[in-house]
Formats: sequence, structure tokens, C-alpha cells
Amino acid sequence: MLNKNLKMTGDVQDNNFFALGRQVTIEYYECGATAFLDAVRVEDALLKAAKDSNATIISSSFHQFEPQGVSGVVVIAESHFTIHAWPEHDYAAVDIFTCGDNINLEAAITSMKESFESKNVLISSDQNRGIISKPFAKQHIGQTLKHSNTHPISWKKDYEQKNPWGVLSSIDIYDSDPDIIRDADKIKQFVHELCDKIEMKRFGECQVVHFGEDERVEGFSMTQLIETSLISGHFANADNTVYLDVFSCKFYDPREVAEFAMSFFKGGHYKMQLALRQ
Repeated sequence: MLNKNLKMTGDVQDNNFFALGRQVTIEYYECGATAFLDAVRVEDALLKAAKDSNATIISSSFHQFEPQGVSGVVVIAESHFTIHAWPEHDYAAVDIFTCGDNINLEAAITSMKESFESKNVLISSDQNRGIISKPFAKQHIGQTLKHSNTHPISWKKDYEQKNPWGVLSSIDIYDSDPDIIRDADKIKQFVHELCDKIEMKRFGECQVVHFGEDERVEGFSMTQLIETSLISGHFANADNTVYLDVFSCKFYDPREVAEFAMSFFKGGHYKMQLALRQ
């Protein structure tokens, strides 16, 4: 179900005004683990939502990014459905714009919730676009862009604003190459190359130790002290997953770490969490 605290505001009418369109932005959180790994699957979900909403579909175009991520648009006669999905965060941002009164927005939003297996859906905005007064009055048109209540979208900017002690990123690389994660020398090579890439000075030797009598957790574990803290990881043989943690009091770009690890270990996809440690 949709968040009951959120209301679709388009049913409130003022006969003194006329809107050219209506735009709704929707946030889909806690989606299925594989919901956004395939551009075709995401495209099918938006096409279904458009159909379920009674929209007239004209065309669609979707792109799958490397190493992961999907963006796309469904053009409808009434305007469009757009999406950008972050598989590493099980999240998607959707925008529905319509210039027709026949679109069932609730049906579209619910359809995508089911397709994405989302546990938390938020309607972040619901607004009229192109408001025309009768007679037309310029004073009803906003003249400035408001910057209040916005959050930084750059991790570096967020880091600079909050000035934490350090940054911790936890990155899970799924479907990694089994030959690489079972090779201690390859793991050490990864650590050396990663430190060079994010400009972290290694302190001491990289330790790679095999352990785990239980087959479920068996694999190599790695630790590497760095001048600004620690890099650690576990390489699970059972499902070829890499669990990597990078903690540093010097800023680095977590996505750069994730994408380098994806490439090195030849992973299928990754999940990522970021924490600023105060």
C-alpha cells in the first residue's frame, strides 16, 4: 500500500485557474534485490504501469548503465513516464507527467510498486504545471528557484558540510569470479591497486587469511591498515560474494571504490551503504 500520510492533491480544484499539466514524483525504496538489474524488466514495468493507468503509449526508450543502473522514458500521448534506478540502493526515482484528466495515477503508482517489489513508496511531490489564470495573471507564476529543504547529492559536498571524523562504505559484490576471490595474491593485488586509485597510503602488509570450517562462511578474509584507517573484506566461497569495507578519515568517493571492485572481481552487481562517522 502507499504511504497513507500522503495525499494526491490533484482533486482540489480552483475554477479561477487552469493547469496545462500535472507532475507527480515517486520514490520507490526497499525494492526487490534484482528489480533494477535488467533494463528490459524495468521497461516492461513502466509500460505495464502506463497501460494500467489508461495512458496511450507512443514509444519507449531505456538504457542500462555500466556497471549498473537503468534510466528510461515511456512517451505517452498525455506526456511521459520516466525513471532512474539505483540497484545498489534498491531505489528508483519515477516521474509521471500528464496533460490529460483520464490518467489513473494511483493505478500507475501501485502497478510499479508491485513490479519493483517495493516495501516503501513515497509521493515526494504532486504539482500543477503551467498554471493559467482567468484572466491570465503573471503574479501567480513563481519568479525564483527556492533552495530550502534540499539535500546535497554529492557525497563530497555532504562530507564537507558535516565535517565527520571519517567515511565508512560497505560494498557487497555479487556473482564475483570464483578464481579471483580464491586467490590470495589477486586479493592483495586488488588492495594495492585500490589504495593507489583512491590515494590511500598503505601501512604495513596486506593480510589475507583463509578460514571457516563451515562451508557457508568459508573463504579468505583480508585486512589492510592505511594511514587514514582500515580496508577489510571477506570473500565468501559459498556464493562468490565479496564483502568489502573501507573506513578512512580522509575523503574518498565510495562509488569509485565500488565500481573498481566490480571490475576487478568481475562481479554481476553490487549493493552499497555509506556512513559518515562523527
